[in-house]
Amino acid sequence: MWKIKAGAAFMLTLLLPVPRIVQAQSSDTILLNRQQAEKIFLERNISLLAGKLNIRQAEAQVLQARLWPNPNVSVDEVNLWATPAQLSMGSGLPPVFSNGAGRNQQVAAQLEQVIITAGKRKKLIAIEEVSRDMAASYFEDLVRNLKVEFRKLLTELQYVQLYQAVFAREITETQLLLTAYERQAESGNVNRADIARLKALLLGLNDENNELCKQVNGIQKELGVLMSLPANSRIRLTTDDFVPDADRYTALSLPALVQTAQSSRPDLMLAQLGTDQAKKTFSYEKASSIPDVTLKAGYDRGGNFMYNFIGFGAGLDIPIFNRNQGNIRSARIGIEKAALLQEDRNRRVEAEVKEAFLNLTAGMDFYKRIDPGYEAELDRLLASYISNFRSRNISMLEFLDFLRAYMDNKKTILGAKRSLNEAIEELKYAVGTEIN
Repeated sequence: MWKIKAGAAFMLTLLLPVPRIVQAQSSDTILLNRQQAEKIFLERNISLLAGKLNIRQAEAQVLQARLWPNPNVSVDEVNLWATPAQLSMGSGLPPVFSNGAGRNQQVAAQLEQVIITAGKRKKLIAIEEVSRDMAASYFEDLVRNLKVEFRKLLTELQYVQLYQAVFAREITETQLLLTAYERQAESGNVNRADIARLKALLLGLNDENNELCKQVNGIQKELGVLMSLPANSRIRLTTDDFVPDADRYTALSLPALVQTAQSSRPDLMLAQLGTDQAKKTFSYEKASSIPDVTLKAGYDRGGNFMYNFIGFGAGLDIPIFNRNQGNIRSARIGIEKAALLQEDRNRRVEAEVKEAFLNLTAGMDFYKRIDPGYEAELDRLLASYISNFRSRNISMLEFLDFLRAYMDNKKTILGAKRSLNEAIEELKYAVGTEIN
């Protein structure tokens, strides 16, 4: 029963003119509009900053793929001395330098360079370039997901702030009414039962206001993380733009929205890039069945009948057993799988756009069915009920019964505005871009 009365008192406050909120902001409270809050979010969100670094990492991998293999130099067969027994079969080696250094010392050196064949280097570069593009699309999809989450939190905070302002005024007015009734009760002009009802109403209002504070704290926590704000910071949003401009979205058509989504959704681009990457991987794996060639150049001092021998050579693996068959088959299957995933993503995007469009259409239809003057009429009726209640022309039960209906209608109207805001953001999310 007290909930009905609490709602009645809530409606009483709604009737009273609520002045523009002008209050001293504490040093840790930030007053922002939606555009300012989103600007901070896009500049400071840690997940977005990390996503940008992922793109730079992918660009570095492209750079790495462009590099040729390093040449290999080896020096061996170096002897630091030669014993008489080792020299017994020959005349020995002359010194390297005029001072006699290097006499009877042998050394060999070899230079090797791998030559990548079958265009594998270019194919690997192509794979890394696709990975770079995928990193960019992953970032765009991250922005898209975080942005819709952030905007819904802003809408929810505006919605709760409006409720909090009403509850704050309602609690004050109810307390004043209770004080007045208690004074009248001392003269025997007021029934004590009415005072008990007002006390129960005030208690219920404070309890609901406490729940609203908890809800705001949760929203503040999420916004603080998304905006990377200090723990002691609190956000207060202006509510001038809480009511959406529904007329901007009346001319939208479903086919045009689906077409826009197909060219704008980053997850669709990711699916397409996944198919491209699978094809390029298959091409690379096929090229990998052709062995690379190793070119060699060597120098040997004293290792054969020539004192200073210089020779050249080449080497390659003979593809008898391992012709990369398994990787080639896996890559071919990867193309089929990527194509199926791309088709599935296309179907999902079409379904998501259709659902969001229908939800927005229904939300706009309901919002437009609300008579623009109905809210003002409710306020006038409530003013009349308040006047009659104070004059004791109606009982408290009659007054509370009207307040319950008034509260339900006010909540419905405010909820319709919030739902329309959310439906607009859901459609933007489904399409993958802003809708003008």
